[in-house]
Amino acid sequence: MGPWGKRSDMVVHEREPFNAEPPRAALAEQRITPVDAFYSRNHGPVPRIDPARWRLRVDGLVEHPLELGLGELRDRFEEVEAAATLQCAGNRRAGLAAVRAIPGEDPWGPCATGTARWTGARLRDVLAAAGLRPGAAHIAFSAPDVSALAEPPQPYGGSVPVGKALGAEVLLAWAMDGQPLPRAHGAPLRAVVPGWIGARSVKWLTAVTALSEPSDNYFQATSYHLLPAGTDPGRAAPGSGIPLGPIALNCDILRPDDGARLPAGPVRITGYAFAGEDRTVARVDVSLDRGRSWCQAALDEAENPWVWQHWRTTLELPPGETEITARAWDSTGALMPESPAQLWNPKGYANNAWARIRVTAR
Repeated sequence: MGPWGKRSDMVVHEREPFNAEPPRAALAEQRITPVDAFYSRNHGPVPRIDPARWRLRVDGLVEHPLELGLGELRDRFEEVEAAATLQCAGNRRAGLAAVRAIPGEDPWGPCATGTARWTGARLRDVLAAAGLRPGAAHIAFSAPDVSALAEPPQPYGGSVPVGKALGAEVLLAWAMDGQPLPRAHGAPLRAVVPGWIGARSVKWLTAVTALSEPSDNYFQATSYHLLPAGTDPGRAAPGSGIPLGPIALNCDILRPDDGARLPAGPVRITGYAFAGEDRTVARVDVSLDRGRSWCQAALDEAENPWVWQHWRTTLELPPGETEITARAWDSTGALMPESPAQLWNPKGYANNAWARIRVTAR
């Protein structure tokens, strides 16, 4: 067993703060990701919180500010359970780093993503009890984990537009896969914002605040922005670039593994695809000849718009080295872009280029 109850074969990018993803095979053909294989993305040390003393503040542009313990939250609001996929904005960053170096950023592979069944209260129910005032346009989340990535160091935070916050899918979650949230995943309470980058599903929540403008927290105002290729991230002013929110259509190959040695002949190829926001994946294509020809893979139905879909196909693998390529289309007809070179950015966010692995057959 590895740190924080994770698998011993996790790919650990940093130990403090703990940032790790599972190997590809750990996610293959599993709609619900085991907790020990769920990726961990942190910006500072995991805080130590006494659940008995913990309180959630609901404040800002509200008529009736609230302060709730976990028991009060559970007793006062309807409990709901929903499956949702979380995905780091830096998922598949290694593919962009292969185009051009991305200094200071972890080289995430394709497994900084996972799906769980989350249990909690709808955020919109809590906001209704507080009574949003006119002018409330954004809902901010605050947490106690202090990150040295900000200058000066500050606690983590972020916000989403009120339209997203009032969606029935957005939860204040206290359980993951039927068990209390593990400490590493945000206990006692976290936000779950399906379809949006994982950075907005803030862990260890201490406050939910209604604002007229987006949060000025470093991780909302400065970080998690898509910057032009020539920008120095260290000198980018707050608000520069495009703030990241909804996840971009994406897919990757989970089995076989990149670099695998296999017998020539029929090979089963599997992976995941995820459309983001309220879209679903409509089709996944797989190629053994660098995109000159394609085979359509079998694709799982989406349980809801907020979860990934797994896909699979069996193709004839020729002797020698082969590049296996996969691409996805979403329910709007959009297709993943072909090349990571077209997507490179200095923070390495939102790589949704065609997935590629290389295998050797004998």
